[in-house]
Amino acid sequence: MEWRRFSGQMIDFPIEVMVESTITHELSLGNRLKICIGSDSQVKGKMTEFATVIVFLREKKGGFLFYSKEKTNTNYSLKERMILEVSKSVQLAYSLCSLLDKFHVELEVHADINTDPGFKSNVALKDAMGYILGMGFVFKAKPEAFASSYCADRIVQ
Repeated sequence: MEWRRFSGQMIDFPIEVMVESTITHELSLGNRLKICIGSDSQVKGKMTEFATVIVFLREKKGGFLFYSKEKTNTNYSLKERMILEVSKSVQLAYSLCSLLDKFHVELEVHADINTDPGFKSNVALKDAMGYILGMGFVFKAKPEAFASSYCADRIVQ
């Protein structure tokens, strides 16, 4: 998977190495961190584009992100697409969790799923919540899921 900074600059290291280096640097500056992981997707004709983000929040000092994009020609139902977004976020969170535990960095997994039953994405809420919580991660859905709803959304637009 190819990772980039928000500026578009390529990250030339494995994402785990880059995240550890980033955490070490931020902690050396005295920053307290929280990491939020989220994914979003958008259907463009016959193609579906997915974006996954790692958002680094510095307590009272803003934040920044790394992102990865992926395209597929597979036609998904809405619920399948929502669960696939969550799966991408959970897989990434799982690959980083021992590193985050090592540095005592909080982690949240954000799902671009609306808690209001009036929205179509709500069909996947219970499954997504069960998946994320079942893996032991903190779960956030809209409107609190900014990593997926705002950050990843900007990447796939």
